[in-house]
Amino acid sequence: MMSQPISTPPRGMPAEQTDFPRLRVGVSSCLLGNKVRFDGGHKRDSFLTDTLGRYVEWVAVCPEVEIGLGTPRETLRLQRQGSHIRLLMPQSGADYTAAMRAYAQRRVIELDAENLDGYILKKDSPTCGMERVRVYEPNGIPHRDGVGMFAQVLMRHCPHLPIEEEGRLHDPRLRENFISRMFAYRRWREMAARGITRANLIRFHEQYKFLLMAHNQEGTRRLGRLLGNAKQFPSDQSLADAYLAEFTAVMRRVPTVRSHTNVLQHLVGYISNQLDNDERAELAETIHQYRRGLLPLIVPLMLLRHYVRKFKTPYLLGQVYLNPHPYELALLNQL
Repeated sequence: MMSQPISTPPRGMPAEQTDFPRLRVGVSSCLLGNKVRFDGGHKRDSFLTDTLGRYVEWVAVCPEVEIGLGTPRETLRLQRQGSHIRLLMPQSGADYTAAMRAYAQRRVIELDAENLDGYILKKDSPTCGMERVRVYEPNGIPHRDGVGMFAQVLMRHCPHLPIEEEGRLHDPRLRENFISRMFAYRRWREMAARGITRANLIRFHEQYKFLLMAHNQEGTRRLGRLLGNAKQFPSDQSLADAYLAEFTAVMRRVPTVRSHTNVLQHLVGYISNQLDNDERAELAETIHQYRRGLLPLIVPLMLLRHYVRKFKTPYLLGQVYLNPHPYELALLNQL
């Protein structure tokens, strides 16, 4: 099934995105319920398959099976040998380091051509783990300081691709941040497909300004200064490359209640003069209750969406912050 591009609302039209595209997301195959693990089992994740799966076209990958290992099979682990880390089967001593590295170099190039919007890895895996993977010392004692051999190549080759482990997605804040990053990366690629121009970059930045502020205010200011000094770049493409690097860094920062509260108060400033006293007091109280942890983020956000649509407030109509991903994912209900 082909994914439909995200439509960018013209100026003066609400950013009420209801027809979200199906994201194209790489995933460790076992997380979808495929029986590819060493013991012949799987690690099906119900959020991925039952909830996120409605908005995703999965690209399933199992590095161990794809290098020719059977199921079931002897376990693999990362083993430190001097200054090197090897991928070994400890029982037989079989060494798959060279095979996995060669495969990973080839496979990530293929995946890069798949136009992925994100990637979800299996935690603790010696091939797919993103962080804190066990590395065994010669004395048999493991230290959790490793990275899966395939994951390491993937992250190095695709530095801007949103990548996360399924275990970390059990944290509501990390889950919302990752999915926001995937939709943002999709919007970036759609913008780039229309043509990299300074005008398109500025438009993209305008739409993302308040979401970026929620992630990191200083980073948002750096992005603004970068676009303001566009003439220092030899081409629009070099400007875009610099922007994307900083944009990726900012979006990786997980928003806090304090930063969301600050953005909500900024947004109120654009509509405050159009509210009556009761409406103004209700909105202020709703934001206050969110800040105290008594209401989820979705409550003040929905109230703001209502007023932005009602008043057709210039500048806020295209803000992605007001509608970063499908409502049905209910991600903002947990923040």
